Amino acid sequence: MSKVLTAMDKSGSYRVYLTVSTDMTEEARQIHHTTPLATAALGRVLTGAGLMGLMLKNERDRLTVQFKGDGPAREILATAYGDGRVKGYISNPNLELPLKADGHLDVGGALGIGQLTVIKDLGLKEPYIGKISLVSGEIADDLTAYYYISEQQNSSVALGVKIARDCSVLCSGGMIIQMLPDAEEESVDALEAMLAELEPLTTIIERAFLRSAGKSEEGVLQEVLDDIFGNMPEKFVPEVLEFRQMQWQCDCSEDRLTQALATIGKKELREIIDEDGQAELTCQFCEKRYFFDKEHLESIYDEL
Repeated sequence: MSKVLTAMDKSGSYRVYLTVSTDMTEEARQIHHTTPLATAALGRVLTGAGLMGLMLKNERDRLTVQFKGDGPAREILATAYGDGRVKGYISNPNLELPLKADGHLDVGGALGIGQLTVIKDLGLKEPYIGKISLVSGEIADDLTAYYYISEQQNSSVALGVKIARDCSVLCSGGMIIQMLPDAEEESVDALEAMLAELEPLTTIIERAFLRSAGKSEEGVLQEVLDDIFGNMPEKFVPEVLEFRQMQWQCDCSEDRLTQALATIGKKELREIIDEDGQAELTCQFCEKRYFFDKEHLESIYDEL
């Protein structure tokens, strides 16, 4: 479980969503057995989607973020809810590419040329769907572009995942800054100056943990916030509004997989019953397996 800090500057010009998502990204790594590159890519998408999900008005509102490209990663997808639940997967968990010239993992190269799709299910008749072409495949750049192009919202997204030598997640985090309708022009200049000098988010988070030994998660997040915005003009320094929870949680169930089997049609289900006499389905989000014996399959068939 991860804490998410929400803050707003004193002038009411912008809002900040900030999280340290190390535990959530590590849980996803263990579930999907990802390589370091796949962990970095999936962790960024999960963290970005989780922050976006907490921006939804209602706890049951749902948001899905899909990155699809012609690179070896193929697809990275995450679903987040307004109550902080997040789940996701990467099509190629065994992803490997050479490091970039700067020594960083090549997430952009893993996705290649493609499309970002954001689907918001807000309980209305039709979901909202926004699509843009990938800007760089580096996840944060693409989400920043999505907000500007699809939602006409000036935002800045920063995401980072640092991998330990044993391939576990050493550090993971994310931040979204969004301008508010009555933002002062000076605040934009101040933020642009700050972002131009911003260190990698994982570097700031690691430093905060060293400074905040023994402190709570809230204390660490406050330290990160102060580190990032500490040199801003006083009236543009953000103040904490609240802390919320974000966590990995898959909501798959036998009933959901039963419904999935029912959607394939009577003919196809009959063939499975006659030829195999059983079925095993695996949830792509959490890798949990569900076994359906012949009797169960016959009962599903009879109800179609």
